[in-house]
Amino acid sequence: MPSTPRYAAWARTTLTCTRSIAGTRNPHRGTLEALHEVVKSGKARYIGASSMYAWQFARSLYLADLRGWTRFISMQNHYNLVYREEEREMLPLCRAEGVGVIHGARWRAFLAGNRAKEEWGDTVRAKVDDFAHSMYYQESDFQIVDRVVEVAGRLGHSPAQVALAWLLHQPSISAPIVGASKMQHLEDAVAALEIRLGEPDLRYLEELYQPHPVLGHS
Repeated sequence: MPSTPRYAAWARTTLTCTRSIAGTRNPHRGTLEALHEVVKSGKARYIGASSMYAWQFARSLYLADLRGWTRFISMQNHYNLVYREEEREMLPLCRAEGVGVIHGARWRAFLAGNRAKEEWGDTVRAKVDDFAHSMYYQESDFQIVDRVVEVAGRLGHSPAQVALAWLLHQPSISAPIVGASKMQHLEDAVAALEIRLGEPDLRYLEELYQPHPVLGHS
């Protein structure tokens, strides 16, 4: 982990809990109070949460308000063109409560169009990515990817750029987490800002979606 002043200033801005705080080993009250103390001590300015059930997040917000503790300001959840279950409860809850939604890019490789149903794909990463295999790879998922590739070709952009642009068109999304490990990832993120998807494009990308089991948290 870098120890530069710039990194330290960023790290103190928002502390994000990366797992559900509702488990029996980490009761809500104790965890939320501890997070409040982190903010009071000046070690973070805000706190954020990540994937959990909407009822768990609603309970967290309620307890924070009830006790006068620091409220979560952000939700980092699992959401993309081939996994949209968050539209049912979590995203409406975040809009109603004024909570920003940020999103990571673990879907990037799948929606970039370089995965295949037969033998998982051409790269070593594609063949051994058990995490992605457990989450995607339904027939409808590949059909959606085909449409992403088609729209990308028509607009003159890469599939990854179009998939990210779709996210940026969603009213609940405040910002993506780029998670760049290659220059191409940064270039895709910047290019996605300039892509304007019309209503026909959005419908075309969305209409084949099929419900999934809850994924990314338990």
